[in-house]
Amino acid sequence: MFHDNLIQLRKLKTMTQEDLAEKVGVSRQAIAKWESGETVPDLEKCRILAEIFGVSLDDLANHEHNDDMGFGVPPKGKYLFGIVTVGEKGQIVIPIRARKVFDIKQGDQLVILGDESQGMAMMKSDGFLQMADAIRNYAGKNDF
Repeated sequence: MFHDNLIQLRKLKTMTQEDLAEKVGVSRQAIAKWESGETVPDLEKCRILAEIFGVSLDDLANHEHNDDMGFGVPPKGKYLFGIVTVGEKGQIVIPIRARKVFDIKQGDQLVILGDESQGMAMMKSDGFLQMADAIRNYAGKNDF
């Protein structure tokens, strides 16, 4: 996993092993050994690699390509949970990984937002209501 992710991310950034080695502070040979799976970097070097590529340390180390529909390691904080099917009455099932990441439980209420040019988004209703209250309070204190 790690060595495949490292290769994919380095190539995505169009970096050579030498380019990456310079940024991480190691030799090109160290990068080659990491990419071959012969060795793995220490935690600090992994943190630096994750920062360079803008991905989470967990995804750098553990992301499996069969989880992402062939798109590779996602940018930090971005997810591709898969495809859902809309049922007869418009219902969808939110994938379990998405429910875990966003702590969505049975009975939670969600707000569905839409923009014809951008698409749709969902968020927990309590977070949306907090945001709406903050905007309302700000607008009440400031003249536009």
